[in-house]
Amino acid sequence: MSPADTLRLLLLSSLWGLSFIFMRVAVPEFGPVPLVLVRMGIGALLLIPLLLGARYLRLVWQHKRQLFLLGFVNHVLPFSLLALATTRLEAGFTSLINATTPIFTALIGALFFTTPVRRQQYLGLALAFVGVYVLSANRLDFALGGDGWFILAVLGATFCYGIAGNYSKTHLSHLPVRVLAAGSSAMSALILLIPGLLLWPSEPISGLAWANGLALAVLSTTVAFLLYFGLLSSAGATAASTVTFLVPVSALLWGYLLLGEVLSVQILIGMAITLTGTAVATQMVRLRRRAVPAPPP
Repeated sequence: MSPADTLRLLLLSSLWGLSFIFMRVAVPEFGPVPLVLVRMGIGALLLIPLLLGARYLRLVWQHKRQLFLLGFVNHVLPFSLLALATTRLEAGFTSLINATTPIFTALIGALFFTTPVRRQQYLGLALAFVGVYVLSANRLDFALGGDGWFILAVLGATFCYGIAGNYSKTHLSHLPVRVLAAGSSAMSALILLIPGLLLWPSEPISGLAWANGLALAVLSTTVAFLLYFGLLSSAGATAASTVTFLVPVSALLWGYLLLGEVLSVQILIGMAITLTGTAVATQMVRLRRRAVPAPPP
């Protein structure tokens, strides 16, 4: 990667890591759905100018159903589930579970989109799930007041991302990235408008919560989308996918610095196993077989 692409990657991972901090601070006052309405509504308003031009508007209209589905599966549902999870789970912990997105992408691709899975990838999938178990084994309490359902909410979000990634690659890869980003964001805002207003909190929202909600919309959504698609265009999908490994590190660091979250040995070990498994499953780390020497003549 060029120095400019490396800078984009580091900035993108930092902004997406901060998104977990912004949600953690803002969601108790907004509620999950209204916060996501703020995120996608402002994000859509800032991204829509990218569609100015008859060609882009025509493409959005021609693919409105696909963009509607992408907006629901890739933004509305997973963002709402993550916002719900951060009402209970630490920002860094949530980001680590969310880092299993490539695992669900590979599984769903193999099951429903005829994407081949190599033997090495199965090892990576198994390692990643072991890492998730190490992270959450002592927190999988599904009784009232337990963390189990919130952990499942994060896994539900990663499952949605897996569906959306395969769907967009199969059905929408021919569209310009600005159409995908702005079009799906606008559709998400439309989906969220009525439920977000109906669930809007009756109590006044503090300036701190508003500041974090706006930062979530502007920095972790609009700016992050532009950085991501720019990186995708310049450096390619493999380089862009490395953000998966940097976001949890960023979120853990920001959680430690800004929210005083604890970095326990369990979290560090679980992170190492999960990210190693993800790297193997996505073939960013390739395992080579030892060459068997040929028998002598």
